[in-house]
Amino acid sequence: MITVRRGVLLCLLLAGTAGCDRVTKHLAVTALAGEPHQSFFADTVRLQYHENPGAFLALGASWSPVARVAMFQFGNALFLAAAGFVAARYRWSRVARCGLVLFLAGGLSNLTDRIAIGSVIDFLNVGIGPVRTGIFNVADVAIMVGTAMVLWEVLRNSLHLNRVNYS
Repeated sequence: MITVRRGVLLCLLLAGTAGCDRVTKHLAVTALAGEPHQSFFADTVRLQYHENPGAFLALGASWSPVARVAMFQFGNALFLAAAGFVAARYRWSRVARCGLVLFLAGGLSNLTDRIAIGSVIDFLNVGIGPVRTGIFNVADVAIMVGTAMVLWEVLRNSLHLNRVNYS
């Protein structure tokens, strides 16, 4: 029963994260596309519509369309399927499972954009003065937070194992 409840909660986390990303991207398309960027909190947060055909910070945006489809659609889909398989096969801590689900939700939502329109819709930019992030979306935040959670657990477990071995 506990396993079923955890599975349902993880599915809700996945659906909620991907759903939040889809809704915010829809709002970006309807409210920001073709409009000048909007600035908030003394220009700390900017909302500006951008379609990114590449990966992180537009890496690969200048590649040929065939190379981008191969890498960012098929490669991404295979990577996400492998990550899901690994997660289902091995016992992970709660934090690592939640991190992986956030990573998968963000990756699946961005993959949906790539398949539907050939690029990812980005709309958030954060910074102070000239020090700014690239333009990103909610899925990118989920991917980064999920990755950080998994790495945290890996490092925590590694340090714990090292302490046990030296005792």
